[in-house]
Amino acid sequence: MKKIVWCMVLGVFLLSLAAAARAAEPYKVGAVFAITGPAAWLGEPEKNTVKMIEEEINAQGGINGHPLEVIVEDTVGDEAKAVMAVNKLINKDDVLAIVGPTRSGTTMAVIPIIEKAEIPLISCAAAEAIVKPIRKWVFKTPQKDSDAVIRIYEKMKQMKISKIAIITATEGFGMEGRSQLLKLAPEMGITIVADETYGPKDTDMTAQLTKIKGTDAQALVNWSIVPGQTTVIRNRRQLGMTIPMFQSHGFGNIKYAQAAGEAAEGVLFPAGRLLVVNSLPKNHPQKEVLTKYKKDYETRFKADVSTFGGHAYDALYLVIAALKKVGPDRAKIRDFIEQQKNFVGTGGVFNYSPEDHTGLNKDAFEMITVKGGEFVPAQ
Repeated sequence: MKKIVWCMVLGVFLLSLAAAARAAEPYKVGAVFAITGPAAWLGEPEKNTVKMIEEEINAQGGINGHPLEVIVEDTVGDEAKAVMAVNKLINKDDVLAIVGPTRSGTTMAVIPIIEKAEIPLISCAAAEAIVKPIRKWVFKTPQKDSDAVIRIYEKMKQMKISKIAIITATEGFGMEGRSQLLKLAPEMGITIVADETYGPKDTDMTAQLTKIKGTDAQALVNWSIVPGQTTVIRNRRQLGMTIPMFQSHGFGNIKYAQAAGEAAEGVLFPAGRLLVVNSLPKNHPQKEVLTKYKKDYETRFKADVSTFGGHAYDALYLVIAALKKVGPDRAKIRDFIEQQKNFVGTGGVFNYSPEDHTGLNKDAFEMITVKGGEFVPAQ
């Protein structure tokens, strides 16, 4: 009898251990960022952000008793490396969802894999083509490039500008931006009198800007995320060009302005409110989230916060919210994200739906300018 009782006790103990082990299994989330390479000013703050969140969540006891494990892969901004990274995360690491990639081109490259594997992807890249047409398993957190163009054109109309020149990079983000600039110009009353491009590795745009200088353009729009966007700013100054200059929301890291130096003074661009959080009223719906993220990031990493890290912040917290609610089920995570309403993030207040996998409109943007080497709201 004692032997039977002992066996029963042992069995219960072993079952309890097994249950505890299962309860302690981590929730794995993949992250693919351009941590090194030409887009490192975007990818590094994204990596820093997700690892900071991982530590914070686990210090609070994890997600429903499960540790959060964020497995980060470096794409170097390369499409082939992004494909390899995503395949590894799905097939080897068995992650529940993926945040990233950083760039539009790398995101487009992995979409077929994501759709076939049926795993949620929350991209940190901005091109509208990522979610248009709608892909069932693909979402993004940056504001749409079409909305960025609209905000730029609205500002131009306020400034009585009707003729412009555009210069764009020949990579994913730049090409998609160029497409939106050309598409939306007629309906916004804007005439594009010069249309120039440059390669992502180009180091001098004097030739293109000289052509633009010879036109009657009243303003210049530069669209890229590569370091070349700072080269355009410096070359413009060297040529003595004085027409107003606009950048895309890909300018949302103060390091770009710092790299351009005094030549960046007065540059205008649309971006999320993270860059000007101190100017927001106390009752603004994003104030609390933005203030906390900015303080936490800058205290931890001794570096200025950027909108790019914010995109990763929003993406990972969407996944965390889903895991808390529906657990480790890829399909349920996808459905949860698609149904999110009034989700307050750094990029705006998100309202996803089956017809909208961005969840933001043009009101998520502020027009910002460079003044004294700092980002401030444009007047």
